Amino acid sequence: MARAVVERTELRSLATRSAKRLPQRPTTQRPAANSTQSGTEIKDEKDPASSEQQPAFKGYIESVREILHMPATTADPNIPTRRVTAEYCAERFTTPPKNVTMLTRDFIGDSLYHPSYGYFSKQALIFSPKKGYNFAGFRDSADFLKTIGRQYEEIERELDDIRSIPRQLWHTPTEILKPWYGYSVAQHIVRQHKADQSGRPGGGSPLTVYEMGGGNGTLMMNILDHIREREPEIYSRMEYNLVEISPKLAKQQVSQQSRKHVVPHVNVNIINKSIFDWSTTEDRPCFFVAMEVIDNFAHDVVRFDYETGEPYQAFVRVYDDGEFEEYYEPVSDPLIRNYLGVRDSLVSPRHRSAALPPALYRRIRSQLPLAPNLSKPEFIPTKAFEFCKILGRHFPRHRLVLSDFYKLPDTLPGAVGAPVVQTRFNGSMVPCETYLVQPGWFDIFFPTDFELLCRIYDVECRRSLHTQPGEQTGSRVCTQREFALENAALAQTRTRSGENPMLDFYENNKFLLS
Repeated sequence: MARAVVERTELRSLATRSAKRLPQRPTTQRPAANSTQSGTEIKDEKDPASSEQQPAFKGYIESVREILHMPATTADPNIPTRRVTAEYCAERFTTPPKNVTMLTRDFIGDSLYHPSYGYFSKQALIFSPKKGYNFAGFRDSADFLKTIGRQYEEIERELDDIRSIPRQLWHTPTEILKPWYGYSVAQHIVRQHKADQSGRPGGGSPLTVYEMGGGNGTLMMNILDHIREREPEIYSRMEYNLVEISPKLAKQQVSQQSRKHVVPHVNVNIINKSIFDWSTTEDRPCFFVAMEVIDNFAHDVVRFDYETGEPYQAFVRVYDDGEFEEYYEPVSDPLIRNYLGVRDSLVSPRHRSAALPPALYRRIRSQLPLAPNLSKPEFIPTKAFEFCKILGRHFPRHRLVLSDFYKLPDTLPGAVGAPVVQTRFNGSMVPCETYLVQPGWFDIFFPTDFELLCRIYDVECRRSLHTQPGEQTGSRVCTQREFALENAALAQTRTRSGENPMLDFYENNKFLLS
């Protein structure tokens, strides 16, 4: 089978830049070029004290000659490998496997979700204040950020003191803006439910909600508390189902009901399984909520032949010494082929991959020396595509409430739709420049092209929707700010200066609503 080997990366190499995983504001500040994180000035090359410790300059020819003779790996490339999936690794291995080959999405999925060594099974913790903030007590947004930063650092220090392995602590708008963020989601659900059921005999169908990846269970509690207080009649007939892949988080979500001073909700089901293992069909009208979840859905990597435009799918080979090699073959995976086929079928406007330059440019470029045979890599959201298929197949009458990042700082360079890959080191987040890293030690999360996702979602979920008369089916994308203006109690999150974190923070988030 045709194969194009492109690059090898040692898993032990890390980038040295540092930044927080998710800033309180939607941008991050990189360290200045002439300073380290601690502020110590980096000496100029002409500094005598510095040059004494530097090796003599090597000419260009000598440097290239040294690189060409440098061994890429100590592994034996002749050792046979077997092709595996993330599901196979979860069932058969308790440590990262070697001498295996897998699609990029399986490599990323295994790195994040493996029950023994996956990132989410051992590394990630969610920052959750003990109670919601009194926003009127803050002078302005900077004062609010200062308080969050102080609490964040205190918790990180505690984690480092009690654990030999440092864990990454990350936060979400659900936690930082609680309970008002959850109340705004509840307000959207209730308003849409009332519109759908208006004029139906007996008040119409009961409200049924599914949430995927509920974290600490905070959003679930805030939605249920709001509906119980504001809409007791709807609450008395509603059902809330939380689908959680993590056994640890599922237990934590159950424990939310038994906290002191909390009146338990009796209409809750915690379902400990992956949405990708879902097999039953929900025929009732329902809402499906997914907040800050799909950014960690695994992606595949494709590159396109420069002359023909034929797509090639990426594989990761893990050698016996633990190093990685990325190589490409013509697309044969059904999910990748299906995704690319649906994407290519979109019209008005037609979708063209940003990784593949126009044909005229490619023809001219092919005549030049050292012309590439493949385009630059493109990360494609195959698991998000599979999620859309599951919604269309098993939740045919659902309405979707989905939110996540549409842009991120510090993504991998030189690729389209690339993720952020980072780990925590000495109290700081360290972004990397490759996804070929040690499984379980790095967070890998992606920005989402919401406009493209909305179009693909409509193809998979709205094309054959089983609707009743009067049920609207349109899907739309809006920003975090637009969603808050429509649904949030903004007076409750306004600081004394008039600044409002509900409107001003998480500007790199969007919503997909159907």
